[in-house]
Amino acid sequence: MNTPPSSSGAEHTDGSSIRLGALAPLTRPGWVEAGRHLLAGVDLAVREVNDTGGIAGRPLELVVRDTAADPERAAAAVEELVHLGVAAVVGEYHSVVARAAAARADALGVPFLCSSAVLDSLTEEPTRWVARLAPAQSYGWRIYADFLLRAGRRRIAVATQPSVYWASGTRVLRDHLAPRGGTVLELDATLTPEALCDALVENGATALLLLVGHPEPAVPIVRAVRGDRRLAEILVGAPAGQPEFAEWVAALGEDGAGIPFLRYLPERLGPLGERVGKELRERLGEVPSFVAFEGWDTVAALAGVLRSHGTGRAAIAESWPRVAVEGTRRPIRFSRTPGISVWQWAWAPIQVVDRDPAEPERFRILHTG
Repeated sequence: MNTPPSSSGAEHTDGSSIRLGALAPLTRPGWVEAGRHLLAGVDLAVREVNDTGGIAGRPLELVVRDTAADPERAAAAVEELVHLGVAAVVGEYHSVVARAAAARADALGVPFLCSSAVLDSLTEEPTRWVARLAPAQSYGWRIYADFLLRAGRRRIAVATQPSVYWASGTRVLRDHLAPRGGTVLELDATLTPEALCDALVENGATALLLLVGHPEPAVPIVRAVRGDRRLAEILVGAPAGQPEFAEWVAALGEDGAGIPFLRYLPERLGPLGERVGKELRERLGEVPSFVAFEGWDTVAALAGVLRSHGTGRAAIAESWPRVAVEGTRRPIRFSRTPGISVWQWAWAPIQVVDRDPAEPERFRILHTG
């Protein structure tokens, strides 16, 4: 389902607005809660731009499209947004979906500022049209691997599903752990939870990483492992961030605590981050995830470009290396990073956190990168 354009603060029917396309997973099988947080951050920032006079007196108009975690749908949405005259496209959470959107944006010559997807290769070849805020998977998942080593976990099992994203993550872990005495065993997530538990015991795994979708099959796997006395000492982890959202706790309760994941926030937010976090909490009715901050930072970075370099698509694309704006988590600048084909913010702050077993609504910082 396509979402109608949002005026983000006021109705503008005289053609004077600057249209921005926004992509987010808002229906299943997309991660709907992530999409809701992402869009909350994007929309809040757009409204704040408009409340302070817009871009040279012209308001931003947000045109939202639901990707539903479907790469083909995302690519078609980019094409539609180009025909609707957007100056740029922002957003998306799922890496494989963002890759499809980035490829179409590159082909059509429209700027795409990717908010949250981490897959290193968003495009096959270097492009001037695409920039990204989220840390690349190869960077963040190496930090997660360092956390595992520091925790004394070297026999790592991964329950994984077929996906370029999960395969890439497994490769990052294996390449980083192997020279440091770690091993990575791949287990097919189509195994029954009971069979998966047996495999963990047989292979002497000291950690199980959930490289799988949520809620299926992540939730039944966690329940099975938590209920198996043979695995009482195993660490269950989820580097992709499944436990970040409230629906994780709703589905698993106490079983969902103590599962470390990657979160892209600093140890302490500054004044801007505190202010934006408060606004986001009021909008969402819950603690905002790092994805909501990514959404706000995306529009802040793009608004800086629009104010300084104009609203033409080519001008925006040429301006990525000149971005210098204050984000909620630290100043944002884009650069060319080795091995990354798009303009990259290097890097957003990274934490490994979990939910406190004594109080699952509270997060504990276990490691920082």
